[in-house]
Amino acid sequence: MHVPNYQEAKKRERVVFDIQKFVFDDSLKNLGKGKKYFVKTYGCQMNEHDSENIQAILEKLGFEEASDYLHSDLILLNTCSIRENAHNKAFGMLGRIQHLKEENPNILVGFCGCMAQEEGVIQALKKKYPFVNFVFGTHNLYDLPNVLASAIESKKQEIEVLAKEEKMMEDIPVKRASKHKAYVNIIYGCDKFCTYCIVPYTRGSQRSRKKEDILREVEELVHDGYQEVTLLGQNVNAYGKDLEGNYRMENLLEDVAQTGIPRVRFMTSHPWDFTDQMIDVIAKYKNIMPAIHLPVQSGSTRILKRMGRRYTKDEYLTLFSKMRERIPNVSISTDIIVGFPGETEEDFQETLDLVETCQFDNAFSFVFSKREGTPACKLEDNTTEEEKNERLYRLNEKLNAGFLKSNQKLVGKTLKVLVDGKNSTKKTSLYGYTEGNKMINFDGDESLIGKIIDVKVVDAKTWSLDGEVVCQKN
Repeated sequence: MHVPNYQEAKKRERVVFDIQKFVFDDSLKNLGKGKKYFVKTYGCQMNEHDSENIQAILEKLGFEEASDYLHSDLILLNTCSIRENAHNKAFGMLGRIQHLKEENPNILVGFCGCMAQEEGVIQALKKKYPFVNFVFGTHNLYDLPNVLASAIESKKQEIEVLAKEEKMMEDIPVKRASKHKAYVNIIYGCDKFCTYCIVPYTRGSQRSRKKEDILREVEELVHDGYQEVTLLGQNVNAYGKDLEGNYRMENLLEDVAQTGIPRVRFMTSHPWDFTDQMIDVIAKYKNIMPAIHLPVQSGSTRILKRMGRRYTKDEYLTLFSKMRERIPNVSISTDIIVGFPGETEEDFQETLDLVETCQFDNAFSFVFSKREGTPACKLEDNTTEEEKNERLYRLNEKLNAGFLKSNQKLVGKTLKVLVDGKNSTKKTSLYGYTEGNKMINFDGDESLIGKIIDVKVVDAKTWSLDGEVVCQKN
């Protein structure tokens, strides 16, 4: 048994990680024969991509995907630890699964992802959820076959969570959720240690993949007809800083663009690492989408310092202005935390002022959530929950007004849209995303799915656009 350890997780050492290729043990290929699995994913795009790897591994073990957890022989929760709400959802799901397990003890239950890397969560799984059969963490996803086989054989709760990353694994199988859009990891972990964030503890230190492995994966996607790739990392801008030489994110972006894939996206960016060279490369290549997620978190320099963000409000605004000026038709989204410990009304007003200045195209806003083990968890917090929620309401009103204004500027324009799929709940039949990552709904034949077409914007809403197809292009 291996369990997480925060003291080990927070250590940062200059390490050259052993890079290995995933090798499947053929003796386990019938482990799940005749059985069905269900994977429930919480959290970010990296978790979604992890689940694509998990599904592929389970199918190599002989399992087949089930339509829902109620009709599954194996249920696996891939969890997120970024906020308390994510915790509550995962534990709530375990409560529902427990009733199934009582009716059918043969159901296998697994738990993985960022929550599995938390000391307190492991203790809770041992004491309150002993029916969970197996647990593995973010650092040993590739070892799922052995962890699962051991749990089945021992009939005991199998917990294998590495406190620190030990190796980097290439060629892990993947079952992609889309046939035209794909995620590609470029860097794992984070070394920023923002005071509110648990990610450096749950995802480990920064480890960049070799450019050759990334480009090979993208080239395979091009060969398979994919239209869009999203380069993923907790902080993609830090790519290459842990490697020998001077090959950085701007170099990788340029090389990926030159593979010829029609669309390139990346997320998430930390303002501190966003260079002028990156801006120049984005502006230079038409297939690098002019859509940037640039979390600000607060508009108050005082609060940014308490958050450990390493930039000031003025520095953020300078970077923001460079993007607006140098990247044609750029769309910029952000993250904002309300009610961070010590935030005064004056600090919050500075955030509102920044939002008014920037007029973001999209944003994710949250009330501060304490994460056990982070420095911010120990800070004195005198703001009531009622006041925090009231601030969030005021912030969202201003943000939403900006979203609508941004969308209204697009009415009458014809935009390139990658058609994503059918619209089951909308009046229109299809939906897709513009180059600026705006969702647009429109009518069209299902044969358009997976293609990049021209769509004219006819109406604008706060969160989406309505359009009509102008012409079809492959």
